[in-house]
Formats: sequence, structure tokens, C-alpha cells
Amino acid sequence: MGPLLTSIFQILYTVLNLYVWVLIISAVLSWLIAFNVINTHNRFVYTVSDILYRLTEPVLRPIRNVLPNLGGIDVSPIVVILIIMFLQSLIVNYGLLSPY
Repeated sequence: MGPLLTSIFQILYTVLNLYVWVLIISAVLSWLIAFNVINTHNRFVYTVSDILYRLTEPVLRPIRNVLPNLGGIDVSPIVVILIIMFLQSLIVNYGLLSPY
């Protein structure tokens, strides 16, 4: 495999890894807002929340439409993280990238 293709897969792997962290931060922030630990009247909190919403909602919305309602528990971030982990394992297992 050429170095250009390896570099592309390294970038893809890193972007997927960063997106997992964005999903986790978005979920934690939504819990903090739901439990009134922080509120969106603070401009910084609102801005961060809005950015995370815009980054995650296009991916999470189709998953939410397919999954049944579990009584207020949103498992769509978990499903997306599992899909990302599957894609990362494909990249690593097919020799496209070293796991480290």
C-alpha cells in the first residue's frame, strides 16, 4: 500500500477518533443541561452546546428515527460510537493502518 493511501487512512482514523470524543462531550453536556448543573443562559455554554449539536445531529438524527423510543434514554450516540469503532477496526484489521 502506498504512503499516500496510508496517510489518508491515518487521517480518517484520527477524524473518527475525534468524532467519538465530540459525541461523548455532547452527551455529557446534554446531561449537565438536563439536570440543571449548567444552563444555556450562559452565552459560552449556549455556543458550545450549539456547535456540538450542529456537529452531531446530522449523524444522530437518522439513528434516532430508526431506534424505538426508550423512555427518555437516547442510545443513538452509543450506536454511532459502535459503528465508528467497527469502521476503525476495519481500517486496522485490513492492514491499512497500524493500531498504534
